[in-house]
Amino acid sequence: MLRVAASLEQRSEHPLATAVVARARADGLSLAEPEEFEAVPGRGIRGRLDQAEVLVGSLKFIEESIQGLSASTRQAVEQFASDGKTPIVIARSGKGLGVLAVADPPRPGSAEAVAELESMGLEVWMLTGDNERTAAAMARQVGIKKVIAQVLPTEKASVVKEAQSSGLRVAMVGDGINDAPALAQADLGIAMGAGTDVALEASDITLMRSDLRDAVVALKLARRTLSTIKQNLFLAFVYNSLAIPLAAFNLLNPMIASATMALSSVSVVTNSLRLRRFARK
Repeated sequence: MLRVAASLEQRSEHPLATAVVARARADGLSLAEPEEFEAVPGRGIRGRLDQAEVLVGSLKFIEESIQGLSASTRQAVEQFASDGKTPIVIARSGKGLGVLAVADPPRPGSAEAVAELESMGLEVWMLTGDNERTAAAMARQVGIKKVIAQVLPTEKASVVKEAQSSGLRVAMVGDGINDAPALAQADLGIAMGAGTDVALEASDITLMRSDLRDAVVALKLARRTLSTIKQNLFLAFVYNSLAIPLAAFNLLNPMIASATMALSSVSVVTNSLRLRRFARK
């Protein structure tokens, strides 16, 4: 079963596919080259191996294509989902072969990042194609309160657009090809450094590491930068409001006026250089 799934998954860029293929190769399995391959975004993949049609994906995807999945297969899917694992159903020639479970534990620091974002006054949502049980179990581990599960790639972008239409400004963090439409739609798209090329191209910011805490650092640095810009504008306004009238009424020597004008630029640059002392916490 693992060999069948991995032989088809090796043509996919999805993170779950990468995990399945890695396990098959670690077990020393020899993978076959699929004769046909088609990815169905947000649902699974289909293809042909040894002249037989093979389906790999979610329970819903398999049920749409074949009839009569066993009760034990459904029970396995429910159990894996309740445990916070992603179930992958495999079918061949119109019959169910079995279920694989991929554990996708939260990245180190994810819970810390969520807590930090909420402390900054931001609302954190989980937007995922996983089933509701798996998504809810994962959300509990990292402290996310709002979960939108079983969302197709195109629907992710629609959810983002709907949030924007309600007056929210949306930042989207993702790493897969399925996240690309939502990354492009969001006001700010943040891609993980280990993400797919499509996700990287669709984003505004690319993190060098796949660590959610870096997204927090990026947002804090952005806020600090905007604060510094406002300070600079205030300094320049106050300075010019005082100096220009004095120079206009000839109350300042022209040489002194030109020197003080240069000093105003120095004060703005010096204030901006404080950003170099910004440190991640």
